[in-house]
Amino acid sequence: MRKWIDFYLRDKEKFTEQLLKWGDSKDTFIVLNSNREKSPKHIQQTYDFIAAVGVYQQITDDVTDSFEKLRSFSLKTDDWLFGYLSYDLKNETEKLNSDNFDGLEFPNLHFFIPEYIFLIKDDKLDIGYLTHLTCSTTVAPIFYEIETFIPNKGSRHYPKIKIEKRFTEEGYMLSVNKLKKHILKGDIYEANFCQEFYSNNAIIDPLEIYGKLNTISPTPFSAYYKNNGNYLISASPERFLSKNTDKIISQPIKGTAGRSKIKKEDEKLKSWLKNNEKERAENIMIVDLVRNDLSKTAKKGSVKIEELCKIYSFEQVHQLISTVSAEMDIDKFDIIDVIKNAFPMGSMTGAPKIRAMQLIEKYEKTKRGLYSGAVGYISPNKNFDFNVVIRSILYNKNKEYLSYIVGSAITFKSVAWQEYNECLLKAKAIYEVLENGY
Repeated sequence: MRKWIDFYLRDKEKFTEQLLKWGDSKDTFIVLNSNREKSPKHIQQTYDFIAAVGVYQQITDDVTDSFEKLRSFSLKTDDWLFGYLSYDLKNETEKLNSDNFDGLEFPNLHFFIPEYIFLIKDDKLDIGYLTHLTCSTTVAPIFYEIETFIPNKGSRHYPKIKIEKRFTEEGYMLSVNKLKKHILKGDIYEANFCQEFYSNNAIIDPLEIYGKLNTISPTPFSAYYKNNGNYLISASPERFLSKNTDKIISQPIKGTAGRSKIKKEDEKLKSWLKNNEKERAENIMIVDLVRNDLSKTAKKGSVKIEELCKIYSFEQVHQLISTVSAEMDIDKFDIIDVIKNAFPMGSMTGAPKIRAMQLIEKYEKTKRGLYSGAVGYISPNKNFDFNVVIRSILYNKNKEYLSYIVGSAITFKSVAWQEYNECLLKAKAIYEVLENGY
């Protein structure tokens, strides 16, 4: 049984810093941070900051029937679930495979019922705890433990990280041009093509890296996920899918421009993005795909485009974001049907979806794994919210392997060197953190 106690936070920032340090001392810990004060105001979220600590029950992928195991896990509980879905679950929804190099070796899926949950909205904190974990009638001891926690970090010196590229610049551009030939043949209209930057023998402090990344690139779907020695450090700006009552929302991102510290130049970049035919076409093609995905579990006629190619400005980039909504057909489907039928998200595949994923597997060199998957939660009333895992560092502490993957949408009008530069722009914040901090 889970009980809830609420607190008023006199210093929210200080408490969340302590909560991060305390949670990171546990084997399993997740943070979903909306960065509300620094993110675009029109991205709606239920909570400012969510954290879940410890494992009461969990499921992890064993290669087959992952969605059905998640469905069963969800149906058996009226508690919160937190977890992730990796991109390679595509192989369970279609006749696809994932044979590329995998340096991380994360499970394809992990969901857990936590021991402790922390929900923060404005200055209010709600702590949910399982009653069998404590003989106390309150969570005051835990609250005190968090506020007074001092991590035992030992040495603060970390060796410099050497970042390597899975593609050469020339090899990347050659693959882009091969994908364009598929577009000319009519195989696809668009493909999200990605490349990996990685480091062997990487020794880092993941929480410190997360703090630095979140400082220079605060985003509305930021996440920190620790599962034993596997880490996600994410500055994601993108929502994959959310459900509130019967309403489903997806907010695909396609279309990118850099930013300038000079206001006049920054406005020019926004104007360029708003009026760029190629960038808008990338977005519109994926919106059409998302509409189709949502229609599979929606009430007839309920799928709507609420925003089309609206500019959202983040610290590092301007983005075109569209908002597609639908009313879930609750008489025919459950939430796992909704998630499964939309997964993987169209913004990270291309169109048509299946053929694009086949070509992604052919031309990319790295198994995506959790990259371009989704992280989030399912609430007791079966609402949910999941991000898209982009602008993220993945780290296997036991293997000392660090990876970050970036990509761009390849269309008929793509210019290979410009797509390469877009990848570098998207990776800029991560590269700065790793170069300057270590």
